[in-house]
Amino acid sequence: MATTRMKAREARRIKSSKQAYKKREDIKAKIKDVELPFEERMELVAKLSKMPRDESPIRVRNRCAVCGRSRGVYSKFTLCRCHLRKMLMNGDVTGATKASW
Repeated sequence: MATTRMKAREARRIKSSKQAYKKREDIKAKIKDVELPFEERMELVAKLSKMPRDESPIRVRNRCAVCGRSRGVYSKFTLCRCHLRKMLMNGDVTGATKASW
C-alpha cells in the first residue's frame, strides 16, 4: 500500500502537469518550427529544460484508486490487479466477467 506522502506527491504532479500543459506544448511547437533560427531554438530548449520536472506529464504514474499501488494498474478501471480481481469476484465492476472455458 502506498503511503499518504506518495499519493500526495502524485496528486501534486497531476495538478502541476495540467496547469503547465498548454505552455509546454506551445514551446514544443515553436521548437519544431523549421523556419526558426538555430540560436532561438536552443533558447527555447533551454527554457523548456529549466521548467520544473514535475510539470512534465511523463512523470505522472498511474496508481490504484483504492490502495495507491503503482504496479499492475489497469487504466480502464484505475485499479491494481489485486483489487480488480476482488471486485470482479464480487461483481462490483460493470462490463467485466471472469473468464471460463
